[in-house]
Amino acid sequence: MKSFLLLVSICVTTSLAFGQSNNTDAIIAGKSVAVVSTESGKLRGYIHKGIYTYKGIPYAQADRFMPPAKPAPWTDVRSALTYGPVCPTDPTTTVNDEFEFPFHHDWGYSNEHCQSLNVWTPMVNDGKKRPVMVWLHGGGFSAGSSVELPSYDGENLSKKGDVVVVTINHRLNVLGFLDLSAYGEKYKSSANVGMMDIVAALQWVKQNIAAFGGDPDNVTIFGQSGGGGKVSTLMYAPSAKGLFQKAIVESGSYVFNFTEPDVTKRVAAALLNELNLQPSQVDSIQNIPYEQLNAAGKKAIRKVSDELKAEGKQVGGFGLSWGPIHDGIFLPYQISDTAAVELSKNIPLLVGTTKNEFTPFMPGQKELTMEQVKANLQKQYGDKADAYMQAVKKAYPNTTQPANYVDIDTRFRPGAIKQADQKATTGTTPVYMYLFAWQSPVNDGIYKAMHCMEIPFVFNNINRCEEMTGGGKDAYALADKMSSAWINFAKTGNPNTKGLPQWPAYTPQNGATMVFDNESAIRNHPDEELLKIAAAP
Repeated sequence: MKSFLLLVSICVTTSLAFGQSNNTDAIIAGKSVAVVSTESGKLRGYIHKGIYTYKGIPYAQADRFMPPAKPAPWTDVRSALTYGPVCPTDPTTTVNDEFEFPFHHDWGYSNEHCQSLNVWTPMVNDGKKRPVMVWLHGGGFSAGSSVELPSYDGENLSKKGDVVVVTINHRLNVLGFLDLSAYGEKYKSSANVGMMDIVAALQWVKQNIAAFGGDPDNVTIFGQSGGGGKVSTLMYAPSAKGLFQKAIVESGSYVFNFTEPDVTKRVAAALLNELNLQPSQVDSIQNIPYEQLNAAGKKAIRKVSDELKAEGKQVGGFGLSWGPIHDGIFLPYQISDTAAVELSKNIPLLVGTTKNEFTPFMPGQKELTMEQVKANLQKQYGDKADAYMQAVKKAYPNTTQPANYVDIDTRFRPGAIKQADQKATTGTTPVYMYLFAWQSPVNDGIYKAMHCMEIPFVFNNINRCEEMTGGGKDAYALADKMSSAWINFAKTGNPNTKGLPQWPAYTPQNGATMVFDNESAIRNHPDEELLKIAAAP
């Protein structure tokens, strides 16, 4: 009997212990839980692992091609428990199995009225001024969303750094960047309404984030790929001035000129032609189904792109596509204009890329022999092929496999260097450079340091992204250091943190670059020779 009672006691004690542990991580939600007031009305979210979470908060409203306005107010307590709609994009009808595996996309549900944001914070209504980190998603200016990747979840970053994390959805592609300004005053701002949405989100942060425990005067915007391009663009937008104090650009330095109106107006005219609309019928475009509008937009882009090529003109570094437009209103200056540089000269900048970016997506590289690699490099670099291989070995001494000589990114990194050089030369605040070289071990190592690989490390989300990172101790160790660096930068404008070497500010002279790996190190101009050869005609 005593043995039985002892066993029961152990079971009850164990159950209580596990129950208490589970309750710590349990989601707490209810009508009176996590209620916070905003300018538009009250919201209620939920609490998970001590983090107050709010999803799908409307920050603006807008008709098609019109500038955003403040959302309609509400009187009841509004539920903010699930993500809002994403901007419509091309439907995904097929994926590459091996390369979908690490990303684990969530395509969400789409609606043109997609202006919503999400907030993670350690506490609300406590009067504390926490740094605010506003994430801008990738996908160029045509695709993506704040819910697309599990690495975008802000809970772990908020909890670790005692920061407020915000992620947003906004208009994209033809909905966000169709220049109809030639068709009347009504459409004068249509060219950049996608970027105007982001400014509206930052204005919402300025006006409301204090209730979420955030400091409206200490906001860092950070983004990757297209999100980095959006960060770069905001640095040149007068309407965004004062809405953020620091900027981080990950694999998305926008260093090309914004597309000029003479080109974007041709695209709009071609689109109307595809829809069999006369200029006088332009208002009919408001009611055309998105699928039809999107298809016409893509045809118009291709048509004008072909015309420009025939005229011997090149638009941007990646060709003609939807994106920011030098419209004279939202973007009154080109990137190289002194007035544009002046706008962000006092914004500390953290910028960098990954070692491999898109090269792992190129088929057949892993099977290349050294002879095939040399032959390919000779086709590309001629008599400089041997010098290129030596430069690769100098930049990355551990290079051993043939494919490692041809899988190094040489497209994104020069843009990051150019942006850092400009900032260091013209700015009054420091710029810090990084290069993410850590190699994922997943799936026989085919993913390497590919595009997006650094995001789980920045968000401290290794546990959410094991398909991408492997979830091993090395990944967790590096994520701890990288997320701390991003948090410190958001707090102070300086990324230096325990566990990493001293990280000096970048200058064109020192080329100081934090190379993130299992053993991170500061290297000066780590790949200078390699990039010079790659850039040579």
